[in-house]
Amino acid sequence: MGDIHVAKGPAKYQCIGLGSCIGLALYDPTTDISGMIHVVLSELPSHRDNEPLGKYADTGIPELLRQMTGLGARTSRLLAAYGGGAHLFSLGSQTSTTLRVGDRNIAAVQKLLESSRILTVAKDVAGGAGRTMIFHATTGVVTIRTLNEATRDLCNLKEAIRGRVAA
Repeated sequence: MGDIHVAKGPAKYQCIGLGSCIGLALYDPTTDISGMIHVVLSELPSHRDNEPLGKYADTGIPELLRQMTGLGARTSRLLAAYGGGAHLFSLGSQTSTTLRVGDRNIAAVQKLLESSRILTVAKDVAGGAGRTMIFHATTGVVTIRTLNEATRDLCNLKEAIRGRVAA
């Protein structure tokens, strides 16, 4: 959790046990640079100084972008797929926003992708079950395995470029 991984060329990434956490896969089809992050929470608390950057959407996603652009990716060409943000905890009828960690994570990831002008190709979010997300950068396939369900393809980030003109 809180991991950031990037590569140029063949790679395989996985985020295991995504509950309210978000797994985010990014791919630049022109440079074949890919990356993935396992976001735990939406924001780094102001009183925390020595936390891993990848643990929080507001620090981790910019760091993922920094690492990918450092390898030669361009933000304007990135394609995204993400999953997670489940609602795993319920305390009766209480729906306090402080307990809606998954919703806050989804909103933070979505906001950061939109502000960076990154196209979201596919997402599998919310619901009440945990997931595992795997990104095979070699083929472009992103798979999701939801608790008590079969593994399924979410999208193919390499094939998604057919409908988009790279900048």
